[in-house]
Amino acid sequence: MNFAPLPSVDAAAVPSDALVLDVREHDEWAAGHVEGAVHVPMSDFVARFGEVTKALADGRQAFVMCRVGGRSAQVTQYLVQQGYDAVNVDGGMLAWESAGRAMVADTGEPAFVL
Repeated sequence: MNFAPLPSVDAAAVPSDALVLDVREHDEWAAGHVEGAVHVPMSDFVARFGEVTKALADGRQAFVMCRVGGRSAQVTQYLVQQGYDAVNVDGGMLAWESAGRAMVADTGEPAFVL
């Protein structure tokens, strides 16, 4: 059986107005995330899938992100199988941070990748 390659994009190439779907856990999100991202932890993903479909209702492409790209690859694959336009952000938040992309934190402290 052949599988299509998983759509992916470099963190530096994610458009500034993109819909970023962050699937990391709550502590990771609080430490640092993309401003305006939709946060649905992978552990809650199936239970909260309605929120995800609402965010994607207008046909927008979802840029799925985790810490390094493993969890987001699984979620991207699931979304693509469901017929949604989703791409995995290669290297996740670590690549985002390395590319010098802006992050915010819930803590009031400087944002960082946990």
